[in-house]
Formats: sequence, structure tokens, C-alpha cells
Amino acid sequence: MTVLEIRDLSVDYGQGDDAVHAVSSVDLTLERGEVLGLAGESGSGKSTLAHAMTRLLPPPGVITSGEVLYHGRRSSSDGPVDVLGLTPKELRAFRWSEVSVVFQGAMNSLNPVSTVEQQLGDVFRAHRRDMTAARRTERSRELLDLVGISADRLSAYPHQLSGGTRQRVMIAMALALEPEIVVMDEPTTALDVVVQRQILEKMMRLREQLGFAVVFITHDISLLVEFSDRIAIVYAGRVVEQAPAREIYRAAAHPYSRGLLNSFPALHGERRPLTGIPGSPPDLRHVPSGCPFHPRCPSAFDPCDQDTPALVPLGEHRSAACWLHTTSPRRRSGVGAT
Repeated sequence: MTVLEIRDLSVDYGQGDDAVHAVSSVDLTLERGEVLGLAGESGSGKSTLAHAMTRLLPPPGVITSGEVLYHGRRSSSDGPVDVLGLTPKELRAFRWSEVSVVFQGAMNSLNPVSTVEQQLGDVFRAHRRDMTAARRTERSRELLDLVGISADRLSAYPHQLSGGTRQRVMIAMALALEPEIVVMDEPTTALDVVVQRQILEKMMRLREQLGFAVVFITHDISLLVEFSDRIAIVYAGRVVEQAPAREIYRAAAHPYSRGLLNSFPALHGERRPLTGIPGSPPDLRHVPSGCPFHPRCPSAFDPCDQDTPALVPLGEHRSAACWLHTTSPRRRSGVGAT
């Protein structure tokens, strides 16, 4: 069952002719209990998309079109809730209860002058006002135990905790009100690979235990292949491929997806050269005509520099926006045919 549906979502930074189109006409769905990965290089629009869907987009970001439909507990017989249409009071009640976020930098997200217990308690004071002080402490202990932290760390300040423990506190805070969706915005970027794996394995076990859905955002597609059910590849603010994680790993349909996969070494099998992707992501103020990836694409051909490919289905649960898998309008008219 679908728990979140994004339709034709577009985000600009600025207004008028100088506006930067950071997210363009994105369509995504998130199923109950699913881990949906968003992959792409820095600047591709992943975090902007996450901030837009949770209404956390800072100025000068502006949502110019689209819908974000929530089909969870707050839905009524009249249909899903449009998150973009919630009033400030409704939005305050919606956040953390239905959708929570684990941000990238735990040290920047936690208050340096408040203890872990005080910060966990703030969640309950804001959203569960009838909860007693004793119950808040008890629940905070339960949450730390849930993420594998000793209860005596409730009295600790963020600077007294390791990076991995701080991130676990952020996960505990995100799960405090048992939301249906948790957005993980590159939560392990600043951690070493051992702690990174520990954090992600703990998060996936909690997901299986509690049944929430996850939107996992990272530039490291190797993590998504291992921990996600389905992956959406984002480039220049557009989704260029969607497919189950195993299908993308075995046979990526878009050249950009293949480039991301070839940028990290395989842990098993024969050694292979790491090819990477030449060039840099486009300046979103001057996106190339046609397919935005064509200046870097090893498979580019005649229509790629003029016509923008649409995201088209390639089978069940799979789609890609690439002229290799569709027919150019110029080719249909006989122009540029080879």
C-alpha cells in the first residue's frame, strides 16, 4: 500500500528569469515499510526534494508545482492529506508524528547546551503535552535502549558522545512518536565506514521491527544497493531512473546509473577498473538543452542534445528517461535518422 505519493513536484530557488530549477516535475511513490533510496551526485537535488516533501525548504526555495499526498494514519475517508496544503498548526502536528527526519550532521542538529534527556523530552513536550515528566524519562530510556545506547547517557551533552552515538540519538529522536515515514538525509556521511555500517544495520532492523518506511538519501549508490528495496536516480533535479535495487545493480538502464555503479569497487568477484563519470554535474542556472546528462554521456547520440527524454516504463516497477530506451520525436519524423 502506498503511504506517500509525490506528483509533478518542482522547486525553484529564486523567482523570475533568474530562478534556479532545483527539482523539476518529480513523480515518486513510497510503499508502507519500503526503503526508497535517492542517489545522485552532490547538487543533483536529492536534499531539496526531501526538504520540499517535508515542508522544511528554507528560503529562497519555492515549491512551484505539485502535490505531496500522505496516505497514512492522518488520512480520512475523504482521501489522502496533501502535505503542501497543511496549515502551520496542522504541519506542526504532522511532523515527527507522521514523518520525521534524520539529518546529515548530528552535532549541528543537536543542541550543544542541552542534555540528551532534555532534547528527547522536548519532542514529547511539543507533541504529547499530557505526558508526565516521569513518563517522558521512561520513554526516553526506552528509546535509547531501542538504538543500543545505555540509559546513563541521558545526562550527557552532545560533545560528550561519539559521532556514531550522536547519530543514534538522532535516530531515537526521529522514532520517538512512532512515525510512518523516516527521511534519512545522508545520515552517515561524516562517520567512518565501520560506524556507518553499524548505524545503517541498526536502522534497518528497527524498520523491520517497527514497520515504518524510509527515504534514504545518499550519493553512495553502493549503500543503496545493499540497504534499499527500490532506488530512484536523480540528476539535475530530475529522476532519470527508477527500479528495484537488485535490477539497477545487475543491469542499470540509464548511462548515469551505470556511471555511478562503476565509481565504486566490487567487494566480490574479479577486479575491474573504476571508470567514474567524466566532467561535473551541470550548473542548474544553465542546464544543457535536451538530456542534461548528454555532455558527459558515453552513449549520447543524435537526439540527446536537443530533445529531453521523458521517464517511460521499461517493465514492471521500472522506468528510465533515456533515448536509448525510447524513440526521439525527431526520429519519428525522420529527422536525424541513421
